[in-house]
Amino acid sequence: MNIENESLYEKKYIDVDGINTCYIEAGEGEPLVLIHGGGAGANGYGNWFACLPLFAKSFRTIAVDMVGFGLTDSPDPSDFEYSQKARYEHIANFIKKMGLEKVNLVGNSMGGATAMGVAVEYPELCERLILMGSAGLNTELDIAALKPVLGYDYTKEGMIRLIKVLTNDSFQITSEMIDYRHANSVDPKNEASYAATMDWVRKAGGLFYEEDYIASVQQKTLVVNGKDDQVVPLSSAHKFLELMDNSWGYIMPHCGHWAMIEYPDDFSSAVSAFIKSH
Repeated sequence: MNIENESLYEKKYIDVDGINTCYIEAGEGEPLVLIHGGGAGANGYGNWFACLPLFAKSFRTIAVDMVGFGLTDSPDPSDFEYSQKARYEHIANFIKKMGLEKVNLVGNSMGGATAMGVAVEYPELCERLILMGSAGLNTELDIAALKPVLGYDYTKEGMIRLIKVLTNDSFQITSEMIDYRHANSVDPKNEASYAATMDWVRKAGGLFYEEDYIASVQQKTLVVNGKDDQVVPLSSAHKFLELMDNSWGYIMPHCGHWAMIEYPDDFSSAVSAFIKSH
């Protein structure tokens, strides 16, 4: 599956407490909700395009655009706080509005922290939790290494630098991927919401929960991490496993922050096997 094949999926919309929310779906069976990360140009399709057809073989797979991202509404920051609570409340309400009783939640990076919030605050909605390169721990970032991410300049060259930081050294970056994510990043609808989201993260001192909060996750949880992830280091995966009582780990070699794009077959197989065997 190539990133330019977005037209294969019908964009659907549902009103979630006044937020027109975009999602795509494929497959039948147990519901699997995919939550993208918070990087520039991120949305449901762009993060999960390679995994969607793989997961759809076994599950009703739903990739949703978080509030302020993709084609989901971007409320005016003067009236809306782009906090972590706002994101997990939006996803929890999305699950309810979709009429889904209990889902498996897969979250990457910011999406992982969002999924975790749903699992803790709305345990009745979350059957199993999969965290991939997940935010949520109060760790010190390598500011120098992450400069292309934190200081993204909205140019195509800047997008190339950003993707290089988020992937392994041998990952082949296509022109289609650069064009797709860059176009999303400069969409005027999302510029203000993205700035507000990053501003909230900076003021909060990061995207994290207290360790007692993380330890309160009761769902069976799979923690996936790339060995070469520069955003969420391997030590974070170990800490999640230490804190969460019902957790398993899957560590991927030669892999950065985008396991679902770098190694979609490996990632999808590991997640599918976890869901089916637990």
